Amino acid sequence: MSKGHHHGIFYEKQTPQTKRKGENQMKRLINYFLKGLLVFVPVALTVFTIVLVFTRLDGLLKIPIPGMGLVITILSITLIGFLASNFIGKKFFTIIDGLFIKLPVVKMLYSAIKDLIEAFAGEKKSFDRPAIVELMAGGPKALGFITRDSLEFLSLSDHVAVYFPQSYNFAGSVLIFPSDQVTPVDVDSSDAMAFVVSGGVSGK
Repeated sequence: MSKGHHHGIFYEKQTPQTKRKGENQMKRLINYFLKGLLVFVPVALTVFTIVLVFTRLDGLLKIPIPGMGLVITILSITLIGFLASNFIGKKFFTIIDGLFIKLPVVKMLYSAIKDLIEAFAGEKKSFDRPAIVELMAGGPKALGFITRDSLEFLSLSDHVAVYFPQSYNFAGSVLIFPSDQVTPVDVDSSDAMAFVVSGGVSGK
């Protein structure tokens, strides 16, 4: 590093070496920031979500003990599941189910939510058959989940319905393809879902 003189003031001239050193330090700081981001954001969002659920449930149930609202909610859902498993409870909830289905506007919302929950947690899971779909011959492929084999009600008996989740989103699309364009893959459905939702980075 050399020094210069201008009107009685000494200053340091920036050499290529000092410039490179400054750039390396900046790159190092940026790298530290990105690594910190990778650690901080998932942890922070997870903690924030958990705290939000705890506080909201506690507020709704007006329970002064932190976290007790979530515990009561889990126990209540488990109890409902137990009651729905025996004959009397099953009969009661069948009546409730029939009532909701008969209500004109409520039917759409109730049926959509029920089908979604059953797709993930019901006895007949809909997202447990991952498949690769050839979008065009020799072109790109997409990973989705076969949700329906028979589409005779649409006069498409040789087609299947495939659901494609969106990355970093809770939305998705259902597309219909000829059966020969869809190839089931031998992979755990949860791994396939994580792969799609994470934009392909999960499991690296």
